[in-house]
Amino acid sequence: MSSCLVEIDESSAVVRLTGVLDAAGAEALRGALLTRLAQRPGPVVVDVTGLRVVDSAGRGVFADVRREVTDWPAADLLLCDPAVDGPARPDAGLADVPAWPTLDEALAAVAATPLAAVLTAELAPAVGAARQARELVTTGCERWGMPTLTDPACIAITEMVNNVVAHARTPMTVRLAPQDSTLHLAVRDHSARQPTFAGMSPPNRAGGRGLLLIDTVTRRWGSSAVPDGKVVWCVLHPDDEAAG
Repeated sequence: MSSCLVEIDESSAVVRLTGVLDAAGAEALRGALLTRLAQRPGPVVVDVTGLRVVDSAGRGVFADVRREVTDWPAADLLLCDPAVDGPARPDAGLADVPAWPTLDEALAAVAATPLAAVLTAELAPAVGAARQARELVTTGCERWGMPTLTDPACIAITEMVNNVVAHARTPMTVRLAPQDSTLHLAVRDHSARQPTFAGMSPPNRAGGRGLLLIDTVTRRWGSSAVPDGKVVWCVLHPDDEAAG
């Protein structure tokens, strides 16, 4: 029976994989990598030196995870893969994920492009959580020179946090980071209940407009399932505010 062992280095960005990865183990690995990316900001380096991938399902899990976290704040997935010859382009190496032949080279690449900025807060599902989240967003927008995004980002984060307070009722992690000229927000909770958005609510129905507000003020948004909950994320762009 094949197996893939996941070893997480809590003190660094490294996740080491050993053993054999096949279709049966791909979903569990996907969950483990998404959980790690939700726990800490910044790129995660997956060391596949001791891993044997035996089918396409296992091979594709790395690109799948990288696509899933594209719009999360300050998140990325990179590989240490000795099969590549020199630093790999994004369309080279195992599973179309940027890769380096040694762990030292992969970590050096991460160190060469450190996080420009990221803000995180752990909040309880209680009255006042949305206010704390708005204060974090306001601080970030001021610090990163994004004044036009303060109001729409505060609207979005308020609705994201209030959804946790009203429905998930679990502790949450609020995270935000700039990326080029865009602002990325995420709220991670511990409920498997996914948000559902069906467009405009009937005018005679109370509530149900939170996701409409998020959809209105953001360029794009979505929800990623993780093994013990979900990450709801959104991206705001200053051009949208200028157009408005």
